[in-house]
Amino acid sequence: MKTENTVWHEQHIDKQQRAELKQQKPCLLWYTGLSGSGKSTIANAVDAMLFERSCHSYLLDGDNVRHGLNGDLGFSDVDRVENIRRISEVAKLFVDAGLIVSTAFISPFRADRALAESKLAPAEFIEVFIDTPIEICEQRDPKGLYKLARAGEIKDFTGIDSAYEAPEKAQIHINTDGKSIEQCAQQVVDYLAEHGIIAKSKAASFQ
Repeated sequence: MKTENTVWHEQHIDKQQRAELKQQKPCLLWYTGLSGSGKSTIANAVDAMLFERSCHSYLLDGDNVRHGLNGDLGFSDVDRVENIRRISEVAKLFVDAGLIVSTAFISPFRADRALAESKLAPAEFIEVFIDTPIEICEQRDPKGLYKLARAGEIKDFTGIDSAYEAPEKAQIHINTDGKSIEQCAQQVVDYLAEHGIIAKSKAASFQ
């Protein structure tokens, strides 16, 4: 049931003030890719690199969020859309708090990723496409999900019997073939530095 009779309550401290205090520009790093592509692993490595630079960041992992906030959702197309809608709203709050927030979700549909982008100011949404061929994802299969999906024991599995719509113009496109986790993570950190979101070096001051 939709909430009625509510109004937006303006706060004394705004996003820009919080960002200035943290000496960074808030943004949302939206990692997308197939299951087993390396989204969570790379996002975790980026988060560690940002921490080393004294940046204020937080990682919202798809599996972790399904243990709480989205614990009532399954994996049908309808539930996937609601899953992304909820996390988009949470991520927006984190950005408003002045953080560099990362989300690691398959988020297979372009329309849902576009919805997440629409909730933020221009340049705050940064799509990070972890481009790993499904053959490699299946070889890794860290959770054994592809095997179960191929056997018909899991339905609506992305890449098997549910579509994945790859980004058409991701701000950061990471082809993981032949690259280490550190190299992939550094590509993200370099982008943030080049675009003035964080300082260009650990020792440099934020401009």
